[in-house]
Amino acid sequence: MIQVDVFSERPLAGNPLAVFPEAEGLSGEQMQRIASEMNLSETTFVTPPESGGDARVRIFTPAVELPFAGHPSIGTACTLVSTGRVASQEPVTEVSLELNAGPTVVDVTVRGGQAVAGVVHQGPPAFGEEIPRHQAAAVLGLQESDLD
Repeated sequence: MIQVDVFSERPLAGNPLAVFPEAEGLSGEQMQRIASEMNLSETTFVTPPESGGDARVRIFTPAVELPFAGHPSIGTACTLVSTGRVASQEPVTEVSLELNAGPTVVDVTVRGGQAVAGVVHQGPPAFGEEIPRHQAAAVLGLQESDLD
């Protein structure tokens, strides 16, 4: 396990992430229990690619598995580059992650062989059912006319 600080240039700052770079053989149930034990906002589990990407990655909170999340995608891609699991080239290495939400590309900025930043390219947002205006207003503690 590697713990990284995403969105920070110094240790013990930023957004913590636990990355398990060799998670093959773990079941989803085991991953969920480990993520619960880690008790970080997210924990990622990396296994060999299944569909032509650089790695298959599953993202868990302490309570549920997520199809996609930004900081875990960036942190995992940077970890894969910094540890040599994905060959790096300066100034930018493209890392293709196979997430539950589908293939996701992260451009990792590399200096001196180390990942220093990442930009995740995500698909367009998908929205569920539209909430009626009166229900949205009630949830927000507003009158329906306040939404105009």
